[in-house]
Amino acid sequence: MSSCSRLVRNGGKACLRRLLERRSVLDFYVLTEAAPTVSKQQRRAFARSPVLFRKFKESGITSPLYASSLSSTSSKIGLLSWYLGKLQYRPVLTKSITSALIYTGADLTSQAASEPFDPIRTLRMAAYGMLIVGPSLHFWFNFVSKILPKQDLVTTFKKIFIGQVTYGPCMSTVFFSVNAALQGENAAEIIARLKRDLLPTMKSGLVYWPVCDFVTFKFIPVHLQPLICNSFAYLWTIYLTYMASLERVKAD
Repeated sequence: MSSCSRLVRNGGKACLRRLLERRSVLDFYVLTEAAPTVSKQQRRAFARSPVLFRKFKESGITSPLYASSLSSTSSKIGLLSWYLGKLQYRPVLTKSITSALIYTGADLTSQAASEPFDPIRTLRMAAYGMLIVGPSLHFWFNFVSKILPKQDLVTTFKKIFIGQVTYGPCMSTVFFSVNAALQGENAAEIIARLKRDLLPTMKSGLVYWPVCDFVTFKFIPVHLQPLICNSFAYLWTIYLTYMASLERVKAD
């Protein structure tokens, strides 16, 4: 009796296996021969089948549509994994390089309509992102997350307020001062520039940055907050470079 039950059970498993393989072969045919008529959701469902994957591997036939989708997805995941690994093992350096690249791109965009092109200005912006913005963002977001670890609505608004009254004005002051000094302005001219440009810049920041900070503090994990902040800073840097390129102020 037990032998008969084992035979029936094994026979049922073999039958089920053959049915799954036939289903996978049919999916394989649809995916390769009728790819234009198959939706993305169907292709993803087919691709999750291990039997189907084996059929693709054994046959050596690959749908161009499937191959390109798989390749692009794998490359995106690989790039993201590589970046997250760098953030874990070299956080300050990774965030500094990211800031330098974003500030370089923003300055190139800002100079796109200007003649002639000033490579020294772009180099200044890259150095500012690398040496000042990247490290400061790393320590700033870590500090805020320690004193206010929650991500509820009230705590998020507290973080935004602290940033608007401390970090934002300090960074704007540093930016105008360093940029002016690198352009050869003396202390009196730097102070005059700050009197002229700092307050309008802070007013513009009150319009732009609270929304950006809300998204960053509310929804983004701490180790990725500098990246998101730098992404928002792309447009802001275009504005800053415009303000910094204004002619120097004659000191009294």
